[in-house]
Amino acid sequence: MKLKLTLEAQLTILTFTLVLSIIFVTASLHYWLDNIALAVLFSAALIIPASFAVLRFYMNPINRILVALNDGFHNFLDNDFSVSIAKIRNDELGDLIETYNKVGTALRNERVYLYQRELLLDTVIQTTPLSLVLTDDSHTIIYSNSAARKLFNQGKAINGYQFDKLLDALPTSFNRAVKSELNGLFTVSEKEINKTYHLTQNRFLLNGRQHQLYLFKSLTKEINRQEVNIWKKVIRLISHELNNSLAPISSLAHSGQLLSQRDQLTKLDGIFSTIEERAKYLQHFIEGYAEFARLPKPRIQRIETFQFLNSLAKIKQFRLICDENAPPLYCDPSQLQQVIINLIKNAHESGSEIEAIELIANSNADTFEIQINDRGKGMSDKNLSNALLPFYSTKSEGTGLGLPLCREIVEAHGGRMMFNNRNNGGLKITLAIPNKKPE
Repeated sequence: MKLKLTLEAQLTILTFTLVLSIIFVTASLHYWLDNIALAVLFSAALIIPASFAVLRFYMNPINRILVALNDGFHNFLDNDFSVSIAKIRNDELGDLIETYNKVGTALRNERVYLYQRELLLDTVIQTTPLSLVLTDDSHTIIYSNSAARKLFNQGKAINGYQFDKLLDALPTSFNRAVKSELNGLFTVSEKEINKTYHLTQNRFLLNGRQHQLYLFKSLTKEINRQEVNIWKKVIRLISHELNNSLAPISSLAHSGQLLSQRDQLTKLDGIFSTIEERAKYLQHFIEGYAEFARLPKPRIQRIETFQFLNSLAKIKQFRLICDENAPPLYCDPSQLQQVIINLIKNAHESGSEIEAIELIANSNADTFEIQINDRGKGMSDKNLSNALLPFYSTKSEGTGLGLPLCREIVEAHGGRMMFNNRNNGGLKITLAIPNKKPE
């Protein structure tokens, strides 16, 4: 086993050797010269250069090691962990070199692990159908995935672009939804085709700078699939209801025929009453579903906003936040009343306190916004995705036509309807209607 001497022990031995050398040389010269002063002078002339030579010989390897360690740590600062130092000493410097090499190995392994993890994460992000865009505090795109590139720039790279400029090239409803800091659903009309998206926005600090993360999920295909399934469900439901009414009507008609043949006419009144009841039920059932399909084109009129909204508060209670001198609203008053009353009714049924249900009206040069807030249970992600699907309902006796009918009315006005959950519970529904006179 190689003997290990500490630096302190090595310096002690070196100093002791130099002192003995000085004593030996001085004594020898004193013996030959018989003059202590000359002996000390000659001894100094011989020992001092020799001491410098010995110290240089001893310190050169230490200096080289210290320079190598200094260079190695600077490489660490430059994220270069590839340099190792040969261990040629068996002292504290040797231990320091060994520790340095272990640290370098650990950092290399950690970087490889991080690279593999980042590669895996990037692969997942790039292959997900969710469009992801990350911008810095100047709204410059610093990261995006494949789906985002297809959505915003036909598959071409968008990193380094100004996000606002890309948004300006998209439909106005898409641009407005992003810039309004929406977290929820919005619909975009392109060439008479409606496309529905779910948008999530999040701000966070990264390296001391504000960043914004945008996540866009296209729900169009999912909604189309759901619509097909729901139409099948509707057909089954209508068939079931028709059979439930037509079967007893057919049976009662046959019974009535037999009774008439037997001249038992007094019993026919009960049969006719039952047939009439089932026929009215069937008529009411069919008319309820037909209303959704025959929505008339809105008749745009100029209405006084505050008076109109205040009159609705007398029908269904809510707290109105609207300037009494708010500019006029151009809409079909009967259809818009139907939308607002239906949404307020849902807010009442959400479990919210009545005092927490509020309607806020704001306007600008282009758009009139009506915001309905409550403090109910809100909506789960699944219900948010399916809320606008016809015949989708979370109520046991619901028809699932209320919200889709509201959306149809709003979109017929050239507007849009957006949903998102509120912080601390509840739902916010925003109606954005173009504020313009009829042509």
